[in-house]
Amino acid sequence: MSVDYVMQQLGANEKILYTERHHWVFFVAEMIKWILFAAAVLALVIVLRVWLFEGAGWVWWLLLIFLVPAVRIAWGFLSWRMNVYVLTNRRVIESTGVLSKRVADSSLEKLTDIVLKQSILGRMLNYGDIIVLTAAAGAGINNLKQIRRPMEFKTQMLDAKEELERELGASN
Repeated sequence: MSVDYVMQQLGANEKILYTERHHWVFFVAEMIKWILFAAAVLALVIVLRVWLFEGAGWVWWLLLIFLVPAVRIAWGFLSWRMNVYVLTNRRVIESTGVLSKRVADSSLEKLTDIVLKQSILGRMLNYGDIIVLTAAAGAGINNLKQIRRPMEFKTQMLDAKEELERELGASN
């Protein structure tokens, strides 16, 4: 899992507080798109079979038609499972990729603002985008797109930042 990959990168006193991933509705929408693609190509092959193909040779085309969407759906599911957003007591981490990995993080200490964007459908299905703004860049370092339970993630982030500021204030 991608959380295991992130755990290998944590500092000595760093703990995972919250994890989240893309909302399932985006994986399902992608899956439906590939199923519709396979159905359209299947209909085309059936129509063309009458004109072009004779015998059982067209069965191989059917196998190919279903193999491509099946592989794409499986890859989409792996991608959905492997892309994860992690909140630790020190930073916000976005880990993406199935075979190759990309990890981006923003320090909670440098966090200045959090922008939450939700459409009407996002509010009904409880997903949205969170943009993490930091003092270092002044722009979104982490753009957490299509995240499940974005308000909860944002609240957890604010609570973690407040706790970190308390720790840093107590150590001074």
